[in-house]
Amino acid sequence: MTIATQEFPLTGRFLMGRLRQALTHREAGVVESLITRTEHVEDGRVLLRRGTTVEHSTILIEGYILRTMQGSDKRHILATHVPGDFIDMHAFALKRLDHDITALGPALVGYARHEDLRIMMEQEPHLARLFWFSTLLDAAIHRTWILKMGELRVDQRIAHFICEMWAKLDMVGLARADGFNSPLRQSDLAEITGSTPIHVNRMLRDLREAALVEFRRGRVHCRDRGRLVQFARFDPSYLYGAGDLAMHDQLSVTAIS
Repeated sequence: MTIATQEFPLTGRFLMGRLRQALTHREAGVVESLITRTEHVEDGRVLLRRGTTVEHSTILIEGYILRTMQGSDKRHILATHVPGDFIDMHAFALKRLDHDITALGPALVGYARHEDLRIMMEQEPHLARLFWFSTLLDAAIHRTWILKMGELRVDQRIAHFICEMWAKLDMVGLARADGFNSPLRQSDLAEITGSTPIHVNRMLRDLREAALVEFRRGRVHCRDRGRLVQFARFDPSYLYGAGDLAMHDQLSVTAIS
């Protein structure tokens, strides 16, 4: 547990690895106070269904969440979320989402009422801008998913997704030096990469035999992260935590006052 999560157990990972340093201590307290209710949810629980009118937004405190849509013949996973993410801040503006929000494994979530968010955004313009950043970040990640779906083979898509998850978990202090644990299944990887479970199984075998990465029951183990990154053609810049898009002091209170 980090200092931030000790003091702010519900929201201490919000913007961690990106813009947490831009929050003043008072603002961090305001964010924590927005969470008026928490809930443990089971694997597969749909927290928010497409078209449902909603009056709150949700932060992921523990576990994993999927953003999903139902196609003509199967479900598609459009995004994955890790602790610290506000997973449906879009609903504050849209009120009804065009997709489902689904738990991957057991999770702990917290709820912020839209009325409280409205008041916060009127009274705290700097904090409102940081929330805006966190929401636009989802769009940046989604654009990269679309790009990589078109330019990478399935085995590279799998490797790229693993690199992304590893990087995001690194940012919030939940990864290991040699990989990470998750409830991900091969069927989930198929829905993420636009493939089939059978083909994903073959690709994972090839990745394992090439000593690039091992995926067993959601546990990712990699002995040479650099090789995996190179194979996946993974550039973490789009995550806005490292690289040429990394955020430093541009959105601090003093920088934009």
